Amino acid sequence: MGKKTIHVSDFSGTVLGADDEAVRVVVLEHPDLVAGPVQLDATPVEVESIDDAALDVAVVEIHDRHGHGEPRRVVLTASEFDAMATDVPMAQLLKTAERVRPPKTRRGAEKIDYGTIEHAGRPHRGRVTEEEGRLVRERLDEVNKRLADAGLRQIDPADPEHAARYGFPVES
Repeated sequence: MGKKTIHVSDFSGTVLGADDEAVRVVVLEHPDLVAGPVQLDATPVEVESIDDAALDVAVVEIHDRHGHGEPRRVVLTASEFDAMATDVPMAQLLKTAERVRPPKTRRGAEKIDYGTIEHAGRPHRGRVTEEEGRLVRERLDEVNKRLADAGLRQIDPADPEHAARYGFPVES
């Protein structure tokens, strides 16, 4: 039995033929977007007009007491924003304004402790600590259930690679 993948435009439901180009459209921001960026498929014809419909906008952050410590992001047309500069033209004002340095990001995201039951057995490049190996060996069913629920590979003590990595006895 074989499987056949059919690509369909998310915009129109048009089935894309094997030779048709699928265009990937990533939606970064939208009022109805609740869980971060999403990807949509479209035909080239469907996205031709996007560049023509694009707006010249200004995206600004407002840091004031109304944000309770968090800036508010506002998008407005560039002409509306430009009209706010009444003393000096906005183009000149932007050229001479003080530069904002992006906040320094911490090198490497938060370090994951694989020696805890929440993370033990998750695939990673680093060395397996004694604590992680012990947790995996002693609570294998719980670890494998968590891995399966997360859609990750499960640990098989009969697999020589897994046995060596997590310290399971090797059968001869």
